[in-house]
Amino acid sequence: MIDLGIEKMMVIGAVALIVIGPEKLPRVARTVGHLMGKAQRYVNDVKAEVNRSIELEELKKMKDSVESAAREVETSIHSGMSEFDRQLRDVAAGLDPASGGTGTPALEASADPAYPEYRHPGKKWRLKQGATPGWYKARNGIRTRALSGAARVARYRPKKYN
Repeated sequence: MIDLGIEKMMVIGAVALIVIGPEKLPRVARTVGHLMGKAQRYVNDVKAEVNRSIELEELKKMKDSVESAAREVETSIHSGMSEFDRQLRDVAAGLDPASGGTGTPALEASADPAYPEYRHPGKKWRLKQGATPGWYKARNGIRTRALSGAARVARYRPKKYN
């Protein structure tokens, strides 16, 4: 760039004082200052945009590496789960994986899990539910408050094996 020292600035100032005149010099200096400020802001904006684009490229590269690592973990989990499922099927079929599949009986397969049996509400069930006293509902396990879908699933989910 241009090397502006103190001597060159004094020469430029003296020439500007002679050419422009002492009356218009402050206004011209103010205008030049505003233009220089705008130029500096523009240069800073361009630098910031370049830095943002570089950071964006780095983030994309990082995102790709994280996604590839996640895919590797997912495939390893799926392969482990398939192995676990195969062993579980062997155990369910009565084969003991530790004895090499000699046919030792495994745990007895229990019957289907006990799901609550569906009861048809019948006609005008809302009216019937509303007319039933609260103590009767509490004794017989009739719902008095609405449950959300997630709460209903959590409440009526079959118990896991002990």
